[in-house]
Amino acid sequence: MATHAAGEEQAPRPPSAAAALEHDINPLQRLIQQRLRERAWSYGEVARRGGLPRSTVYTLATTRNLARPPRPTTIDGLAKGLEVPVSAVRAAAAESTGLHYYDEVPAGQEHRGDQDRDLLIASIDELTPEDRRHVAALVESLRNKATQERADG
Repeated sequence: MATHAAGEEQAPRPPSAAAALEHDINPLQRLIQQRLRERAWSYGEVARRGGLPRSTVYTLATTRNLARPPRPTTIDGLAKGLEVPVSAVRAAAAESTGLHYYDEVPAGQEHRGDQDRDLLIASIDELTPEDRRHVAALVESLRNKATQERADG
């Protein structure tokens, strides 16, 4: 059993423990905790980057049932601190309070909880038209590759 000095921040749970608790957390908690793991950041680091109190980041990362979404300035600061698009934080916060966004999903494909997909979709409006063309070309290339692999296989 590890002991921690008073005031010392605990690192986010290791990925194996985090995966086991994945179903017990809301989408905003999941987003925050994923970014903390990916970047090896603390709540304090995210707070500093986003201009928020550490207690705000900690509360949002650990509160299972949010009564209401965070204020717009908090969402903006959290997005800045986590280095993710504001729309990704806004969507996660809304869903965490009981509001859900439903995308039309092709039959047989389930995307709920796919954070990479959500981040890609949320990021598209923040790209320049030229960057969107590059992303579109990359996606088309990957789709063609997959189609070719299925035809060859």
